[in-house]
Amino acid sequence: MNKKEYSIEIGGKTITARFSDLANQANGSVILESEDTVVLATTAMSAGERDLGFFNLTVDYLEKYYAAGEILGSRFMRREGRPSDEAILAARVIDRTIRPLFEKHIKNAIQVIVTVLSVGKQDPAILAVNAASLALAVSDIPWKGPVGAIQIGKLKGESEIIVNSHLQPRPNEAVIKEELFDLDLIVCGKDGNINMIEAMSFEKKEDEIGEIFDRAVEEISKLEKFQKDIVVEMGKEKKVIAKLETPEELKTLFIEKISPKMEDALFTSSTDSKVEVHPRNIWHEPHMGKREISELENEWMEEVAHISDTLVEKYGLDEGKVKGFAGELFYLHIDDVLHKGALENEKRADGRAMDTVRNIFAQAGGVSPVLHGSGIFYRGETHILSTLTLAGPDATYLYEGMKSKEKKHFMHHYNFPPYSAGETGRVGFTNRREIGHGMLAEKALRPIIPSLDDFPYTIRLVSESMASNGSTSQAAICGSTIALMDGGVPIKAPVAGIAMGLMIDEDSSKYKILTDIQGPEDHHGDMDFKVAGTREGVTALQLDIKVDGIPPQILKEALVEAKKARLGILDVIESEIAKPREDISTNAPKILTTQIKPKQIGLVIGSGGKVINEIREKTGTDIQIEDDGMIYITGSSDGAAAALKIIEDITHEYSVGEKLEGKVVKVLDFGAFVQLGNSQNDGMVHISEIAPYRVDNVESLLKIGDVVPVEVIKVDEKGRINLSIKKANPDFFPPQAK
Repeated sequence: MNKKEYSIEIGGKTITARFSDLANQANGSVILESEDTVVLATTAMSAGERDLGFFNLTVDYLEKYYAAGEILGSRFMRREGRPSDEAILAARVIDRTIRPLFEKHIKNAIQVIVTVLSVGKQDPAILAVNAASLALAVSDIPWKGPVGAIQIGKLKGESEIIVNSHLQPRPNEAVIKEELFDLDLIVCGKDGNINMIEAMSFEKKEDEIGEIFDRAVEEISKLEKFQKDIVVEMGKEKKVIAKLETPEELKTLFIEKISPKMEDALFTSSTDSKVEVHPRNIWHEPHMGKREISELENEWMEEVAHISDTLVEKYGLDEGKVKGFAGELFYLHIDDVLHKGALENEKRADGRAMDTVRNIFAQAGGVSPVLHGSGIFYRGETHILSTLTLAGPDATYLYEGMKSKEKKHFMHHYNFPPYSAGETGRVGFTNRREIGHGMLAEKALRPIIPSLDDFPYTIRLVSESMASNGSTSQAAICGSTIALMDGGVPIKAPVAGIAMGLMIDEDSSKYKILTDIQGPEDHHGDMDFKVAGTREGVTALQLDIKVDGIPPQILKEALVEAKKARLGILDVIESEIAKPREDISTNAPKILTTQIKPKQIGLVIGSGGKVINEIREKTGTDIQIEDDGMIYITGSSDGAAAALKIIEDITHEYSVGEKLEGKVVKVLDFGAFVQLGNSQNDGMVHISEIAPYRVDNVESLLKIGDVVPVEVIKVDEKGRINLSIKKANPDFFPPQAK
C-alpha cells in the first residue's frame, strides 16, 4: 500500500489526512482522523453527461455500526439499513457546503460518499465536511474548493469558545438538561467568506454571534491553507468540461419576443398599488407573478418550437438540448432582472421595501378539541398548521445511534405535502428536506422548552405546510410556538423565525439584503439565511447560498435586520396569545411526579413487578421509575392521584411520634400487626400498647380488618416499626370494654 500523511492542529486537536491506494478507483479519496474518529471520503464522476435539467450531485454519509465497536441494530437485523436522521442531517451539511462551488453547466453525475470508519472523541460530521472537501480538491473533478469546516461551542457562564473539542459528539439531552450548553455552531467557508452555517444557541445576542463568525473565519483559513498545500503536492489535473454555447438564434429570438415582457411579468405589484388589508385576509396580498411567469414561459416554449427543427439540423442537437438551452436562457434572465431591480432600483417583485415582512396572521387553537394544542400561522402565501401532542415519559424517543444513546422528550416533525406547492407527487415518505427543516425548527425551539423537572411530559410537535411561498421552516417555528402556548406548555419565551435573502453583484461591491424572501427570491437570489430566536436572542441559524461565499459583515447586517423582523412577528403572535394557557388540555394525560430514594425502588416494584403492576391495574395509570428514584405517573387526574398516594404510602419513612390510622392484618397472643396505609411495611402493636389497662386477650379487642389509630413509638435500625394504640388515643378502648 502506498501511503502519505499530512497533519494540522485545530482547536488543540490534531487532524491527520491519509492518502493511499485503498479506494483507487474513485476520482479522489482521503481518510481523515482526529482523536480516534476516522472517516473515509470518496468522490466519483460519471464518464458521460446526463442532462436531467438540474445539477446531478449526490452526497451520502454512511454510518457503520462497527465504527462504534458494537453490534448494533435490532434483534432481527444486525446490519445497517436506511440512514438515520443524524446521517441525513450530516449529508445535508456536506451537500450545502460543497454544492455552490460547482459550475452549473456540468451535466455529469457527481457523487460524494463519506463513510464513518471509527467513532472516537471527535464528531465525525465535522471531519466529514473537511474530508469531502479534500477528496474533491485532490481529484480531477472541476470544483472551486477547498473549503474548511469547524464546530464552535461554548459552555454557559464561560467566555472562551471551544473549537472542535469538548462538546463532541453533538450536545445531548443530558447536557442541555443541566443547562451547561450555550452554543453549537457549524461554520464552513473559504477565502475569508462563509458559505454554510448550522447552529443552535441559547438566546445569544446578535453582536456576539457576529464576533464568533470572525473567529470562525480565522480557524477556517487554517484548514483551507492546509488543504491547498496538499493539493499542490497531491492534486490531479482538473478535467475541462466545456460549456456549450447557446445558439445565437435562440438568444435573438428571446431578446425580440420575451425579454421586453419579463419585467412586467416579474414585477406584478408596486408599493403604490399594494392594497392594505386586514391581517385575516392576507390571501389577497400582492405576490410575485407566478402565473404571469408561467404564462410567459409557455409563450417562450411555443416560440422555441417554431425554430426547434432548424436548430436540431444546424447544430446537431436533439430536441431535449434545445429545450434545455431555452429553459436556461429564460431562468438566467429572471436572475438578471431580479438582481437589477434590487441592486439598481431597490425594487422587489411584490412591491415591498427591502426590510418589509409580508402580512402576518396568527391563530391559537380552534382546529379541534381533540388536539392538545394547535397553531395556525400565515406569512404572506406561506401557511402552516402546527399541532401539539403531550404524553407521559414512557413516550420518549429512545435513540440508539452510532455515536450516542439518549432519550428525547421533545420532538418536532415537519411535513411538506405536494399540494402545498400546487403540485402532485409522492406522499408517505419523509424526504431529506423534511427531516432537515423539522430538525431546524426543533433546534430553534429546544432552548425554550421546559425541563422534565418543570414539565414532565413528552412533547411532540408536527408542522404541516399547507401552502408554500418562502421559508415554511421558519413559519413552522412560529406555528409551533403558538401551539405550545395554546397547549399550556410553560415555555420560557415565544420564538419566531424569518428568512433573509441577498442580491449581490459579482465582485461583492454592491448588495441588498432582503427581509422575508419569497420562493422566487430564494430560488434566484444569492442567500437563504434563516434566523430564529426570542426577543432576547438567537436560538437557531441556517445559511445556504448560491454564490461562492458571503462576507461575515453582510451576515452581521442580516442578523440585525432579522431581529427587527422577528420582533414584529412576535408582536403579532403575542397579540393572539400572550403567554401559555394556565392549564393543559383536558384531553392531555395528567402527570404527577415524586422522588424516592433509590433503595426504595424495590419496594414500589415488588417481587417480579407484583406491586407496581397491581398499582397500574388498580389506578389505570402508567408508572415509570428512573434509576435515580424519580417516578412519573401518567393517567387521568383521579387515577394519577390515587397511584401517587399508594406510592407515597409504600415509601413513607415513619418517625417516632407520628400518628395515623392502620388496618389490623394479623392477631397474635402477644399483640397485633397493623398495616400502615398502603405501605407494605406493617407495624407491631405489643399487647401492652393496646389499651391504658392490662389486656389479657388480644382477640377480645382486635380482629383482622379493624381500623385503629396508632402512634409510632420506635423505629429500629432495620426499619421495624413499633406502634401504640393507647398513646394515639387513650379512649379508643375505654375500661367498660374490658
